[in-house]
Amino acid sequence: MTIEEIQQFHDKLISEKAKIADEIKTLEDKTKPISPENSIGRISRMDAINNKGVAEFSLRQAERRLNVVNAWLLKYETDTFGKCVRCKNEIPFKRLLFMPHSLKCMPCANK
Repeated sequence: MTIEEIQQFHDKLISEKAKIADEIKTLEDKTKPISPENSIGRISRMDAINNKGVAEFSLRQAERRLNVVNAWLLKYETDTFGKCVRCKNEIPFKRLLFMPHSLKCMPCANK
């Protein structure tokens, strides 16, 4: 990667980190316990419980993405920045911009 691409990817990581942090905050609100004394109907309560489960899964996924973005930021200014964790080859710049939470190149990701 060129110096400009490295800087552009770093900026993308910072932006992605803020976006994921906002997403996590929203999802945390959606995963709060559902109070049993809440006077909603039985079907509505089941729907709320189901929605809470979906939000919990989404929260775990967002936290995982945030961990990867933070891992990339820790690698910034090292020789491993932008390289596949498996084969150590450089990950294509366009892939990193499209999926900043990607740690593997396409061949390794498909294995």
